[in-house]
Amino acid sequence: MSEEIKSLLETQGQTHVLKFWDDLSAPDQNSLVEQVKAIDFQQLNQLVSGDDHVTDWGALAEKAELPPAISAQDLKTGADFEAADSVGRAALSNGEVAMVLVAGGQGSRLGFDHPKGMFPIGPISDRTLYQVIIEHLMARAQQFNTVIPLYIMTSPPTHDESQSFLEKHNFFGMDRENVRLFCQGVMPAVDDDGKLMLSSKSSLFVSPDGHGGTLAALSKSGILDDMQKRGIKHVFYGQIDNPLIQVCDPALLGYHISRKSEMTSQVVRKNEPLQKVGNVVSVDGVVQIIEYSDLPEENARQTNADGSLKLWAGSIAVHVFDVDFLVASNATADSLPFHRARKKVPFVDGDGNKVDPEAPNATKFEKFIFDLLPKAKNAIVCEVDPAEGFCAVKNAPPAPSETPDHVKAAISDLHTAWLKAAGVEVAAGVKVEINPMFAVDAAVTKSKADNIDPITKDTYLV
Repeated sequence: MSEEIKSLLETQGQTHVLKFWDDLSAPDQNSLVEQVKAIDFQQLNQLVSGDDHVTDWGALAEKAELPPAISAQDLKTGADFEAADSVGRAALSNGEVAMVLVAGGQGSRLGFDHPKGMFPIGPISDRTLYQVIIEHLMARAQQFNTVIPLYIMTSPPTHDESQSFLEKHNFFGMDRENVRLFCQGVMPAVDDDGKLMLSSKSSLFVSPDGHGGTLAALSKSGILDDMQKRGIKHVFYGQIDNPLIQVCDPALLGYHISRKSEMTSQVVRKNEPLQKVGNVVSVDGVVQIIEYSDLPEENARQTNADGSLKLWAGSIAVHVFDVDFLVASNATADSLPFHRARKKVPFVDGDGNKVDPEAPNATKFEKFIFDLLPKAKNAIVCEVDPAEGFCAVKNAPPAPSETPDHVKAAISDLHTAWLKAAGVEVAAGVKVEINPMFAVDAAVTKSKADNIDPITKDTYLV
């Protein structure tokens, strides 16, 4: 055994991770050593001791107001819409936009033992989440005769399988030179005594470091450099589980650019005070997010004079960033704080037995990308109607919402609405799915309406 590693673990009071050292093969020993070497013990000890900054969410909530917001209606037809739309279209045409897709999650909550991006979600086509979003991006690029690079963030458990899946399907037609996968980092979990936990005799329990890990991973992988070399100025950011995501929407990009915002967030109007979404607020002029679990109920239920929710802006993890802002943020070590989460973590005990706890037994540490909001100049939020831009697939039946059937119905309903708005007859009760390569949005659907026959049965337009 390396005396360096032994000494390090003794200094940190973590020698228990070597309990089964003599039982391990040489490759397993090497793997465990590499995991230990990768840990920033100074950072971990600070997190365990609670010496890092802890936010008083109650005090913040008392001062919280709605941030500068563009309503869903204004985003489509407001006085500034045409100008913003034109600015966004110019940025796309000039090749100044890229997309970052966060796809590190597994489909375990869906009963799907693969990366979530591989989950079939097309209501008629059974297209996977990866295919739905990649084809949407390609259609947007085709619309403006441009290139929109795609950077897909995976996680250690999903990286290799995602890479193989996308290669097998030739990246669904996207030019390989314009797609890059990169892997987010991990953080170890600790038990109630601050001790590292073993997931097996030869491996520490680690988990992805949260979607906030995007920032460090973009830099470490060289993707920030690649963006700058390509002349990318703005990054559209979204997550894999939302097939309704309005990929690189020109108006959203245009409002971001014209308002000189370094970070813009798309939000939905909460349908009830305690909805489990992050609350986008402004405190003393600083835009930030208070997670639903941190917002006191009395503040969540506050209303305006007309009875509407005071804090109505719910985050859907769709953002637009300026590349220069990401570069500057990455240069600051404390740009993104860690958040703690109590979780049930399976582990190997001192006798080598695998234990599946019945209650939370460990603390995980993760970062959230929205914590960049307070640092962003001129941050704004833009509302989107959930029916038009947000329906995430998260749960297996019989959950009441966010199930595959719920999301498939939302896709069909949206595409049916596009067709009806374009004057196409759609019979009641039929399912409709529009491939974005046929029509990327309602406006393009309308331009093709004369060539679409009345729809009387389940139809996939491709």
